[in-house]
Amino acid sequence: MEGYEKECVEVLLKEQERIFGERVAENYDEAIEFLEDCFAVVLSNAKEIREYWDECGIDAEGMSDDDILEADEVIALPSGKYMVLEV
Repeated sequence: MEGYEKECVEVLLKEQERIFGERVAENYDEAIEFLEDCFAVVLSNAKEIREYWDECGIDAEGMSDDDILEADEVIALPSGKYMVLEV
């Protein structure tokens, strides 16, 4: 997640209730802790997410790229990259 830490935290703090249905962090430090607990990573596209999931043992077979990018644990970032959480 290095290099994208600020962007990830800002998105989490702004969108957390929409994404998770509740507040999971009140400030920057809590957001960092939450992202660390969820093993957040930043990846560039659906192909990288598919490869990451494969390494983690998550079956994405049969999922289209759109399905992957719309998964609950995949959050689009303003930079065009994707934050992936293990939730």
